[in-house]
Amino acid sequence: MPGNKYKDDNKSVSMPFNGGRGGRRNMAPVVKPKNFRKTLRRLWSYFGSERKTLIIIFIFIIIDSAIVLIGPYLIGQAVNAMSSNNGKVDFNLLSIIVIVLLVSYLADAAISLFQGFAMASSSQRIVKTMRNNLFLKLQKLPMAFFDSNSHGDIMSRLSNDIDNVSSTISQSAIVLMSGVITILGSFIMMIILSPILTLASLITVPLVFLLTRSITKKTGKLFKSQQMELGKLNGQIEETISGVYIVKAFNHEDKTVKEFDEINQRLCKVGLKAQIYSGFLMPIMNVINNIGFAAVAGVGGVLAVDGIITVGVIASFLSYSRQFVRPLNNLANIFNTLQSAVAGAERVFEILDTAEETEDVKEPKELNKSKGHVKFSNVYFGYRKDVNILKEISFEARPGESIALVGPTGAGKTTIVNLLTRFYDVTSGVIYIDGVDIREYTRDSLRRCFGIVLQDTYLFTGTIKENIKYGNLNSSDIEIENAAKMANAHEFIRRLPSGYETVLSESGSNLSQGQRQLLAIARAILTNPSILILDEATSSVDTRTELRIQEAMLKLMKGKTSFIIAHRLSTIRDANKIMVIDDGQIIEMGNHTELINKKGKYYNMYFNQYNNSDE
Repeated sequence: MPGNKYKDDNKSVSMPFNGGRGGRRNMAPVVKPKNFRKTLRRLWSYFGSERKTLIIIFIFIIIDSAIVLIGPYLIGQAVNAMSSNNGKVDFNLLSIIVIVLLVSYLADAAISLFQGFAMASSSQRIVKTMRNNLFLKLQKLPMAFFDSNSHGDIMSRLSNDIDNVSSTISQSAIVLMSGVITILGSFIMMIILSPILTLASLITVPLVFLLTRSITKKTGKLFKSQQMELGKLNGQIEETISGVYIVKAFNHEDKTVKEFDEINQRLCKVGLKAQIYSGFLMPIMNVINNIGFAAVAGVGGVLAVDGIITVGVIASFLSYSRQFVRPLNNLANIFNTLQSAVAGAERVFEILDTAEETEDVKEPKELNKSKGHVKFSNVYFGYRKDVNILKEISFEARPGESIALVGPTGAGKTTIVNLLTRFYDVTSGVIYIDGVDIREYTRDSLRRCFGIVLQDTYLFTGTIKENIKYGNLNSSDIEIENAAKMANAHEFIRRLPSGYETVLSESGSNLSQGQRQLLAIARAILTNPSILILDEATSSVDTRTELRIQEAMLKLMKGKTSFIIAHRLSTIRDANKIMVIDDGQIIEMGNHTELINKKGKYYNMYFNQYNNSDE
């Protein structure tokens, strides 16, 4: 999943925090395709893996085109056989022509069937590769990308845009290749039959190209806008479904529907424009082509009267002329389709060109087993280089110590732990783990040493066992059960009808908040981390459940360096060190007793909560 990093051979899993409380994110730099041709060439590069299949298809297209080109010539011969000067019809020749035509049409149908099947199979493999590349790329992108882009829009690129490319490849590639060959073959046959008629038929060709160029230029912009609006619509749908409880709780259904209607209206408007402009193409092309046919028929009639050509030649030429023009019409239509596909491909390539998370040193070290010694040295950070939201952050956490981060929402608590796990990198200053700058470690090995329990626990659709196992993909059933027992989750799991095989709905919504947090603790226990991050893990449960969670937390924290973000200050009184964060700075630091005696910010926060709880 985007934002979740894991490998089958890793024993731990890192998940990003719900950051974003301190400022606006900047998306990683994107290199956009400059033009239609460049994007099309890049799209064509995906065909490399299907080279053998495409060569076979191309050979059959040549054979099929040759068969198709035989038809008009034989029709001309049949007309001549029925209109000989002596008034007799050559039935023997006519029978042979009919049989050859019948065989050629059957062969054409068989080859077309094979081509369609081969091209569909090839296009599905190409699109599978493209979709895999995009999904793999999403795993390597920095958190700033996901904070700056609608999840619905990302999903739209992964599904709708790639499906658009798939349908275009399967439907248009054969038509494009066979069309080019048919145009060349028909043109050669037209010249052989009558150079004069060929000149007459070419009068309308420049109009066709000018018309195609004009319309496709306009539709290209419209199709790009259509794909963008579709991405926005998917983003709106995704947000509405994810936040359906909030929408209903605040009675904002009407507002949500209005926002949806606005985006849907824009999508409808731009889609309608694209279809109208592309729809103009074929009717106008037909008019132009009919003018060309009329010119050929008129000139051909004059030549036939003068005895320069036969009626059979005129019949053959008109058939070749239609074969020459029909692919031109199809190609014009294909260019319309390509505009839509390239617009989708361009959106896919924008993600593929986004800068990935990279290692900062040429030969990064592996952090195999951390001691849990953490040190921040004069750290500054900002989502924009000109605005720092963390300033002068310096502290040290020795192995096994518990560090509590407290302060108002937006103070920078979550940002600190996001820097520690390198979901973001410091603007200046250094963060050390075991005396080494964390930028000298590989990100994977660094994140393997962390165990995380979030306030808003994310559980995947699947069984309870699978969700706990996510902490260590190589764990056995016994290890999973032991982790659940240590997390005080075993009893409630055992009481469920299917136990550990109980299937969770999306985000684990069929469990209570407390039960979800207990599963998150079990998952973290299975990770066996050196450093723990507990992000407001007990801020939204009842007192009884909180006690069970605290008991599980104590088991989990034993012997591990722990960073605790909490609103309930009563839960962190035993922390070795409490840091009060305000406006991106550490304004107080010490243990509970020291800070109470200091009678500063922490003192006021603590007794305000204490008095409110008594009320």
